[in-house]
Amino acid sequence: MAPPRRALLLGLAWVAAASLASPAHATEAPRVEVHTVARQRVGVGLTLDGVLEAVQQSTLSAQASGRIAQLSVKAGDRVRAGQVLAVIDDRETGAGVQRAQAAVVQAEAEARNAQAHLQRTRELRAQGFVSQAALDTAQAQADAAQAAVAQARAAQAQAALAQGFTRVTAPYDGFVLATHAEVGDLAAPGRPLLTVYAPQPLRATVQVPASRAAVAAAATRVEVRLPDGRWVQPTGQTRLPAADPVAQTIEWRLPLAPGDVGAAVPGHTVKVRFVGGQEERLVIPARAILRRGELSAVYVATASGAPSGFVLRAVRLGADLGPDGVEVLSGVQPGDRVALDPVRAGLAGAQPVAR
Repeated sequence: MAPPRRALLLGLAWVAAASLASPAHATEAPRVEVHTVARQRVGVGLTLDGVLEAVQQSTLSAQASGRIAQLSVKAGDRVRAGQVLAVIDDRETGAGVQRAQAAVVQAEAEARNAQAHLQRTRELRAQGFVSQAALDTAQAQADAAQAAVAQARAAQAQAALAQGFTRVTAPYDGFVLATHAEVGDLAAPGRPLLTVYAPQPLRATVQVPASRAAVAAAATRVEVRLPDGRWVQPTGQTRLPAADPVAQTIEWRLPLAPGDVGAAVPGHTVKVRFVGGQEERLVIPARAILRRGELSAVYVATASGAPSGFVLRAVRLGADLGPDGVEVLSGVQPGDRVALDPVRAGLAGAQPVAR
């Protein structure tokens, strides 16, 4: 006997023995609903692996140079919009703010002096003690002093803005995905410090081979299978207009409704199915399949009057067709009745019952 076939039979025997060893009710044999296998028209198309991504994900960088003096968060921490995440040494920018404040005070004092000189010159001109040229000069000096005040205040605002660049804050409520620097590292404009993301909304991203792009584009329905096994439909779809020159794939982005995501988080793998038509396939409900490692089997109801109500039979499965069920390539035939609860079907004395 070939080794693969011997291993398969041993696996079936082990599952059958474990099932028969399970306790059954002494007073009444378990009754298990069955499903009659038949060919049916189901939606078929292209199924690919995808990944969940956060729609809002940002890599925060420094806008000022200096040593990182404080890093107040780590990967996995929850943050609020406006929360300070990192602080860069601001002694230089602080000194710049003080210089700018002193310059404003000096410019305002000079402006007051120039304004007082202008007022005295006007009075003297009215009495005829000074010429018009002296009055014009005083007016020009007062205007220049006011312009100097405006310039000093602008420099003060610029210094305050530069000091603000030493604080890296969260742009929105979310979580820290990763940190790219440590306290003491040198920060520079454009160097990444942290990556943050918002937990909602999420989207499924899938790379469609360029050779199958036409199939995906012609799909009448797109479905996403989440990590918990549920199939949901995206709220929209975006296909990038260019293919990756190396991988020769086209990226599709499929936003998901917040209520459909459940406990899924960015990074989880999903299945994306592009349904483009219908074909006749032999399918069974997914809950009828018993999986033990690499073994897939179903409990098939025996003929009426047989001592055992079910017999375990190995099956070879095809594509997961979502709500329509799972395609069966071999192991069962149309008309066979399979148990919808394979665990109860393996109990001693279990009998089939029609739904």
